[in-house]
Amino acid sequence: MAGVTLRQVRKSFGSTEVVHGVDVAIADGEFCVLVGPSGCGKSTLLRMIAGLENISAGEIRIGDRIVNQVHPKERDIAMVFQNYALYPHMTVAANMGFSLALRGETKALIAARVRTAAEILGLAPYLERYPRQLSGGQRQRVAMGRAIVRNPQVFLFDEPLSNLDAKLRVAMRTEIKELHQRLKTTTVYVTHDQIEAMTMADKIVVMHDGLVEQIGAPLELYDRPANRFVAGFIGSPAMNFLPARVNGGCISLSSGVDISLPIKAKLEANREVILGIRPEHLEIAADGFAAEVVVIEPTGSETQLFARVGGQEIVAVFRERHEFAPGQHVRLRPRADCAHFFDPSSGQRI
Repeated sequence: MAGVTLRQVRKSFGSTEVVHGVDVAIADGEFCVLVGPSGCGKSTLLRMIAGLENISAGEIRIGDRIVNQVHPKERDIAMVFQNYALYPHMTVAANMGFSLALRGETKALIAARVRTAAEILGLAPYLERYPRQLSGGQRQRVAMGRAIVRNPQVFLFDEPLSNLDAKLRVAMRTEIKELHQRLKTTTVYVTHDQIEAMTMADKIVVMHDGLVEQIGAPLELYDRPANRFVAGFIGSPAMNFLPARVNGGCISLSSGVDISLPIKAKLEANREVILGIRPEHLEIAADGFAAEVVVIEPTGSETQLFARVGGQEIVAVFRERHEFAPGQHVRLRPRADCAHFFDPSSGQRI
C-alpha cells in the first residue's frame, strides 16, 4: 500500500484551465473522497492520478515515486468505473481475472485470487455467469472484484454507485466501506453525493470550479465549514443563510428578530454578516421570527418544513412531530450556540 500526494496539480484543455493548483495529501490506508458539483474537476483529478489524463503542471506521487510520466498499468493502481466496464462475452471469473492473465500470471494464482475476492464480495455462486445475467449491484461487485485481485497500492473509484437505485446505493456504500476496513488499501473515491462523502470518508476534499475549498474529516467540515460554499454543500437539507447585522451582543435579522451571540463569537458592532443555520438547529419558539409554511415533508423519522421569511425560503427539520398546514405562520428561532457567520463579500467564515 502507499499514500498519494498531489502538489500544485493543474490541468488545461487548450487555453482553458480546469484544475487550478490542487494540493492534497492522502495517507497510506486512508479513504479519501473527492466531492463537489458536476464540472468541479474531481473526475479529471482522479483520472490524472490514474494516468488516464496527462497533468499540465505539478507533481503526483504514489508512495515515494513521482508518477507524472509513468504509464497507467505501471502505477500499481486499480480503478472502478461508473459504468462497470465489464467484458460482456466473459464470465464473472474471467472478467475478474483478466488483468492477471494479461500480466502472465499462472492459472492457479489467478483462480486462487479470483476465489478469494469472490468470497469477500459474495460472488462465489455467480463465477460462471455472464454480466448480462447479473443485477446492477452484482455487476458493481464484479468490477470491485476485478480491482481486488490485482492487490494494488491504491483503489480509485469514479462515481461507482450513480447507476444504482437509491436502496442499493445505501447497501453498496456500506459494502465498500466494510471492504476498505478489511483490506486497508488507500482509496480515492469520487462522488457528487455529499451523503456518500459524509458516510464513507476518513477525509473529504471539497472541490469547486477546479479549486479545493476545504479538506478535513466529515464532521469537521460539517461543524466548521471554511466558507459559505462548503457550508451549503455539506449537509442535507442544506444550511440556511440569512442576512443580518451585528447589534451589540445580538445579531439582528432583516426580519427584525434579535438573536443572542454565542459567547465565543467576536464580531465588531454594525458589521453586516450572513448568518448560517442548519435546518435541524431551528426550533419553534414564541420569540422567534415569523415564517410562512410553504410545504411540509414528513419522512417518518423527522418532518421537513419549507417556509418563507420575507422573500427568502428556509428549511427546518424537526425530530418531533408537529401539525403544520400550508399558509400557516410559525415562529422559528435559531440556536445561538449552533450559528455560523460568513462574510457577505468573500463568503469566508468569520
